[in-house]
Amino acid sequence: MSTDPDILNQLNRIANALESMTPSRLSDVDFDQADAFVWQTEPDTFQPVPHVNRVALSLLKGIGHQGTQLLDNTRRFAENLPANNALLWGARGMGKSSLVKAAHAEVNEKRSDTARLKLVEIHREDIDSLPNCLSLIRESAHRFIIFCDDLSFDHDDTSYKSLKAVLEGGIEGRPDNVIFYATSNRRHLMPRDMMENERSTAINPSEAVEEKVSLSDRFGLWLGFHKCSQDDYLEMVDGYVTHHGLKIEADILHAEALEWSTTRGSRSGRVAWQFVQDLAGRLEQPLQTD
Repeated sequence: MSTDPDILNQLNRIANALESMTPSRLSDVDFDQADAFVWQTEPDTFQPVPHVNRVALSLLKGIGHQGTQLLDNTRRFAENLPANNALLWGARGMGKSSLVKAAHAEVNEKRSDTARLKLVEIHREDIDSLPNCLSLIRESAHRFIIFCDDLSFDHDDTSYKSLKAVLEGGIEGRPDNVIFYATSNRRHLMPRDMMENERSTAINPSEAVEEKVSLSDRFGLWLGFHKCSQDDYLEMVDGYVTHHGLKIEADILHAEALEWSTTRGSRSGRVAWQFVQDLAGRLEQPLQTD
């Protein structure tokens, strides 16, 4: 049977296009090339991150209790001991995502190359693809922290249901070599008016709200971050200035730092770091890159 060459060419192009859309196989993923990855979709792949944007755990001030709890939880997980999914919630700029990355680095410092934890960041908009991500790492010999920064759900967003099934309750559930860390400004990951609307319109109000709140219950470890005091804020500034070796009188430093926070209308670790970057620029002194 003869076949038109043009038809063959078109069929080959279609086959190549379909093959490029097929998710990567586990055997195609080299998790030894980095300690951190970003999960990307279309096509599904793990993008290695050679250098993670992080700060040392010792520089995170005002969150000692939260830092100790998350670090202990991460160490237990790395040692194949029982550990909880963690939700870091609360005030903006208080070091939630920085703590996750710092804890990951701290634990890896004392582990061999073959036993290092892998940090995989998944973007909020890709939560629906989380089952695909987990299917590719379920059989890996490595252990993974899946990290979603600024996780929250808005009106008419039903992707939280797939996340609930993955964390706990689904047929497969969370793989033994995976733990899930998320940060959010919302304790229950849903806006308050969304839950109140469910209560007012549902046939059974309590069950409707329970459906929304039960997502945060999948996180066994809740760590709250609250607005810092003036003393905590100045301690953060002092820590950054000392670490980076900036030369400035303490009383001048504190006066300028407080004025900076007043113009920003808030005090937080993020505001402290932004002030130190501005200060270093004005002093014409470089910041350390480690």
